[in-house]
Amino acid sequence: MAHFTEPTYGDREPLVPVSSTSSATGVSDVDDSVDGSDGRAQVESRDDKRATKKKMRRRAKDGGISEINGHGTSLKRRDSISKAARDPRDEPPKKKKKKVKTADTETRSPSPVIDFDGLSRPSRGTRERLEETSEQAAQRLEKMQAAVRTILECVGEDPDREGVLDTPARYAKAMLFFTKGYQQNVKDIVNNAIFHENHNEMVIVKDIEIFSLCEHHLVPFFGKMHIGYIPKNNVIGISKLPRIAEMFSRRLQVQERLTREVANAIMEVLKPQGVAVVMESSHLCMVMRGVEKTTTSTITSCVLGCFEKKEKTRNEFLSLVGLNRGYR
Repeated sequence: MAHFTEPTYGDREPLVPVSSTSSATGVSDVDDSVDGSDGRAQVESRDDKRATKKKMRRRAKDGGISEINGHGTSLKRRDSISKAARDPRDEPPKKKKKKVKTADTETRSPSPVIDFDGLSRPSRGTRERLEETSEQAAQRLEKMQAAVRTILECVGEDPDREGVLDTPARYAKAMLFFTKGYQQNVKDIVNNAIFHENHNEMVIVKDIEIFSLCEHHLVPFFGKMHIGYIPKNNVIGISKLPRIAEMFSRRLQVQERLTREVANAIMEVLKPQGVAVVMESSHLCMVMRGVEKTTTSTITSCVLGCFEKKEKTRNEFLSLVGLNRGYR
């Protein structure tokens, strides 16, 4: 190929032909690269400004705590820094929302109101026996003796035989003793033995011996009763709990009602936070007759107030009276 030489102009260097395959960058390429680098710089500058604004907002919000903890991207404060190190037991208890009771809400064993003289479920015969004179009491005893003599005759016995000659009188007096609870009332038994004490822990009297008559067959049932209550600043004389149980047991009874009546009476006269009564007994009406099972025992319970509402309180009472280990 022919080669051409450019003329020289003074001190200027001659132009050298450049091939199309040269690696040198063209003017347009240089302009593009300059424009691209400027765009990236502007984007980075905007990102830096945004990050700076975020940091400023975060500092204003938490005082720079998150950066101190090494969590620059988290807006949540750490509990270990934001709260003082305290024993959880020192924290004040959280207030629980009180549940509003509806009109139909009723406890499982509502406490009935005991009448003014504490007789509980009084009948016409109960009132007459309580208010009778000595002459009326003698007439009552004679009627009972005559009834027992009739029973002896009806079972085939000779009421004039020496061994049973005085049985009608003895039985009549014994029956009046077995049922002396009809002539007693809660008010006289308690006798104002209620004392103001700042005691709000559980009180238990256990292993109270109980003897009563089954109202269905007039034969005895007997066992032990455990009584517990949690005072509301007032406590009752300890001996009054067995006396109340004795009063209700000295009537014609069924075990279920006897357990409930003792609990209701204590709840009524003392008004504690709660009452719990458990009774275990053996019934001769199913030992001497009927199914004739000599090893059976019957357990009944009545829980009122906090014993009914709180399972832990109820379980503590049952554990202390030994129900979970069996009676001795």
